[in-house]
Amino acid sequence: MNSPLIQLLVLAAIAIFLILRLKNVLGTREGFEKPPLPVQPQKTSGPAFEVIEGGPDLDITDHFPEGSAQATALAEMKRIEPSFNVTDFLAGARSAYEMVVMGYEQGELDNVQGFLSEEIYESFVDGIAAREDQGLTIDAEFIGVREMSLENVTLDPATKEAELTLRFVAELTQAVRNKDGEIIEGSVTDAKKQKDTWVFARVMGSDDPNWFLVSTDG
Repeated sequence: MNSPLIQLLVLAAIAIFLILRLKNVLGTREGFEKPPLPVQPQKTSGPAFEVIEGGPDLDITDHFPEGSAQATALAEMKRIEPSFNVTDFLAGARSAYEMVVMGYEQGELDNVQGFLSEEIYESFVDGIAAREDQGLTIDAEFIGVREMSLENVTLDPATKEAELTLRFVAELTQAVRNKDGEIIEGSVTDAKKQKDTWVFARVMGSDDPNWFLVSTDG
């Protein structure tokens, strides 16, 4: 028997041996096999948390003491409009504050007019027009709101109009330029603090979901 034939027989024997070994280790799949069962979560032996109904509404008491006039007003607002949430309102007010401040600084009110009462809108238009009459422009960059707090809440029981007073402390850069482009006030690099007290109003339960800025006190 020549050498190539011997080598071929040896390789065939090795192949058959490996196939038999793999079959013994891995097994065979015949027909349909059920998928593995999902892993069940482990039960913990620790105490379960229990929600106590009738407890204080933290969405309110995080801002005003329970039983205070402001907390009572917020509770009534929630009764009139169950979807109202103080935390969500404050998040929206923070975003609206930046948009309104920068809209006024840049002299562009179109995108923020929906947040402004008619009186506030007209006062902003007058302020921007007076600035333009003097040939002044403003370079401003909003850095961020550093502090925000809910200062007061009132609700008119007859009209259901609610007013929420917020205090903002923000940082921004602001540079006033004359008609020649020279900076006559402020800086484009040095940030300044700006403090504002704003009042937002809305009739609770109305179809219009928008809150309107009705008062500003810098």
